Amino acid sequence: MPPRILMSAAFLLSSSAALAGDGMQVPEGSQVTLFALGLAGVLIGRRLAIRDPGQD
Repeated sequence: MPPRILMSAAFLLSSSAALAGDGMQVPEGSQVTLFALGLAGVLIGRRLAIRDPGQD
């Protein structure tokens, strides 16, 4: 599972502006959406942190 996470992170953090060219503009997310994503990340992170290491 860790290699899949690393590949996903590399994909999400890679710069794709050079490939986009004059593509379609994407609007920024609203503050509520960004807050909800941050909250979901914290909750998922806490759940994974308290999980028993032998349950993989």
